[in-house]
Amino acid sequence: MILDPEQVRRDLSRHTCRRIDQGVLKPSAVLLLFYPKNGVDTILFTRRAEHLPHHAGEIAFPGGRAHPTDDGLCATALRETEEEMGVRQEDVTILGRLDDFISVYGFHVVPFVGTIPAGYPFSVNRHEIAEVIEVPVAHLRDPRIYRTENWEHLGRLYPVCFFTIEDYQIWGLTGAILRQFLQRIGQWPPGLGVRP
Repeated sequence: MILDPEQVRRDLSRHTCRRIDQGVLKPSAVLLLFYPKNGVDTILFTRRAEHLPHHAGEIAFPGGRAHPTDDGLCATALRETEEEMGVRQEDVTILGRLDDFISVYGFHVVPFVGTIPAGYPFSVNRHEIAEVIEVPVAHLRDPRIYRTENWEHLGRLYPVCFFTIEDYQIWGLTGAILRQFLQRIGQWPPGLGVRP
């Protein structure tokens, strides 16, 4: 299976993205990046270094907090991806975006979706990134790897989604973004209900 970038662009454009008022939240952005590897579509994740102040050791998409010099949040996602993974901004084709999300750490997160050519030579920033994790989209379609748990935060229960892939747990905000992407491009695991 090879995802057609133009079809992904069309799939994403069919949805009106939910916008959340930033208010006092800290603006940030992430980049969900997919590309062909060994003939199959693959999504890039990183495991953050243990010494980082937020989400240390967690699996995430490249991204981070906006800088005042960024020309919008898409520029933030591209800059952070270049800083973390060495992917030049001009080599990324942006195909669209997903809903705004709010992190429990007080970040307003906008996820963008992009693609790069096969065989791209990553240059990993080991100060920020402990491990690069590449997951074939086909693996994410297996309903057996997915579950939700209700977690309490500030007195309310929230569903938290988990994808278990071998020894890795993709969960929380990253899991929610991944779930929405798979839903919107028609790759959600068969047999599972579709959540907004």
